[in-house]
Amino acid sequence: MNMNKLIKIGSLVILVLVIITSSSFKPTEKKEPALPGITFFHGTLKEAKAKAKKENKLIFMDCYTTWCGPCKSMAKKTFVNKEVGDYFNKNFICLKMDMEAGEGPTVASTYSVEAYPTYLFLDSKGEIKHRDLGFIDASHFIEVGKKALTLK
Repeated sequence: MNMNKLIKIGSLVILVLVIITSSSFKPTEKKEPALPGITFFHGTLKEAKAKAKKENKLIFMDCYTTWCGPCKSMAKKTFVNKEVGDYFNKNFICLKMDMEAGEGPTVASTYSVEAYPTYLFLDSKGEIKHRDLGFIDASHFIEVGKKALTLK
């Protein structure tokens, strides 16, 4: 065999080995650090009711719209507060729902949600136990949650 063929075969073998070796290593998954604040349940209202029943908790539902200024302020200031998150995550199944998308319009109609943000506290049957609305700072929002629990 001549030298050119040996170099080509050797290069091909090295290339194949590099491909095989590199494909056997998976990149390390980067996990975002857990953010403080409320951890919202990702699912339907029906699924949240089932979870609330199983865990014997009320549902806290944030009824919002994408264009609502106070809704955005709640998301940026109140819902991310560590104390609010600790309290709400411990005591409620927390659900965020856009009232103009998915099942939101039906929920808005069912519960007469006409202003944003509206906060509904529901039992596992979907009955309203407490309702509040508007921008509420973190310290006062915990009080809203406490009031809802007293009406449970």
